[in-house]
Amino acid sequence: MAAHNPQLGPDGELRHLLSIEGLPRATLMQILDTARSFVSVTEREIKKVPLLRGKSVFNLFFESSTRTRTTFEIAAKRLSADVVNLNIATSSQSKGETLLDTVANLSAMHADMFVVRHASSGAPHLIARHVGPEIHVINAGDGRHAHPTQGLLDVYTIRHYKTDFTDLTVAIVGDLLHSRVARSEIHALTTLGVPEVRVVGPRTLMPPDIEKLGVRVFHDMREGLRGVDVVMMLRLQNERMSGALLPSSQEYFRSYGLTPARLALAKPDAIVMHPGPMNRGVEIDSAVADGPQSVILPQVTFGIAVRMAVMAILAGNG
Repeated sequence: MAAHNPQLGPDGELRHLLSIEGLPRATLMQILDTARSFVSVTEREIKKVPLLRGKSVFNLFFESSTRTRTTFEIAAKRLSADVVNLNIATSSQSKGETLLDTVANLSAMHADMFVVRHASSGAPHLIARHVGPEIHVINAGDGRHAHPTQGLLDVYTIRHYKTDFTDLTVAIVGDLLHSRVARSEIHALTTLGVPEVRVVGPRTLMPPDIEKLGVRVFHDMREGLRGVDVVMMLRLQNERMSGALLPSSQEYFRSYGLTPARLALAKPDAIVMHPGPMNRGVEIDSAVADGPQSVILPQVTFGIAVRMAVMAILAGNG
C-alpha cells in the first residue's frame, strides 16, 4: 500500500494527509489516539506544547473558511509553530502566479508544512507531488473530493461518545453529491469497522453508484433514521450547486430537516452531529441543534486536538 499511496512513506509512515481513502486502519487509530492526548492540553491554563517549536506552518486557503482555518491556526500555535496565514484572493494568485509558483516561493522561505484548501479537487495532491521531502501537506478541503481532518474529528467524536465502532449504525443525511466531508466520513467509518453506514437524501443530491463505497442508500428520512446510533447532518452546499437540484430550502427542510420528531426515530441515546456552519431551519431544527443529543460544539473542540495530532505525527515523521 505504501508504494501506491502518495501520503505514506516507504515504511508506511504518514508523510501527507491528503485523503482518508487508502489509509490503513492503524494510521487512523494512531491519529485518534494521539488526539486524545492533546484534548487535555486544550483544558490547561497554558495551552501549549513545544512539539513544533521552530517549524513554520503556512495556511494556504484558496477558498474561504473561517472555522477550518482558525482551528488549524489554533492547533499549530498550541504546538508552538510559527503560523503564516495567506489571503490568497489578494495575493500573487490574483496577479496570475500559478499554484505551483506560489508553493515554490513559499518553500524557498523554508516552510515546513502547508495546510491547503482549494476549490479544485486534487490541488493538495498536486502540491504534495511538487514539494521537497522535508515538507508536509495537509488537505483542508479540496473541491468535492475530500476533507480528511473533518472526517477524523467526526470519528473522534463518535468514539468519544460511543466507544466502540464495531456495533454502530451511522446515518449521514443531506447533500451527499457536493459533500467532501461525506466522502471522508464514509472512508473513515468503513475503515474503522462500522458495520452499517447509511446515506440519506434526495435522489438529486445523491452521487451515482455511491453504494460501491459500502453504504446503504435511503431516500426516505424516516426509514433512514430508524434505530441509528449517530445522525450526521450535512450542510446544504448552495455554493457548489449548479442548476435547480432542489425546489426550495423550505421544501428540503420539510423532507430532510432534522426535527425532534424525526430524531425520535433514532435510538434514545443517539448523538447528533453537523460539520458546520449550520443552516438552521434548512438541515436542522434549532431545538435539535441546541438539544441534549447534539454534540456539534464538542466536535469543534475535538477538531483542534485532531488537527494538532495530524501535525505532530507529520512533524515526527521527518
